Amino acid sequence: MYSKTVMEHFKHPRNVGTIENADGIGQVGNPVCGDIMKIYLKIKDDKIEDVKFETFGCGSAIASSSMATELIKGKSIDEAVELSNKAVVEALGGLPPIKIHCSVLAEQAVKSALYDYSQKTGRKIKGLENYKPDEEEDIHCQQ
Repeated sequence: MYSKTVMEHFKHPRNVGTIENADGIGQVGNPVCGDIMKIYLKIKDDKIEDVKFETFGCGSAIASSSMATELIKGKSIDEAVELSNKAVVEALGGLPPIKIHCSVLAEQAVKSALYDYSQKTGRKIKGLENYKPDEEEDIHCQQ
């Protein structure tokens, strides 16, 4: 049911924790499933110097968070904002259809953290011009 990569990132997640004085913090959640993701960014010279996450949720949510942080670490802000849930799913070797929402949460958590950074610094980030944290798409999950 789950790929080896999903199980590896669930059992041994990368970049778990918080960043003191983070440059950007994003939190998203799905009250139906109970999955909550929080991403912390440390940005230097427009690059993601460090990224950490805290996730309360299922194994797929933890694996998605872990993979998303791996995919953006060391990337430019412009590269990180392009992260898609599809890229997370592909990097994990797939997710069951009823768990795709976890990858969507991971994408949204990254965008939320980048949005927070842009609000704190006044830096305009291409791809977030119309982003509104309170207007995130409805994420459906099945219990």
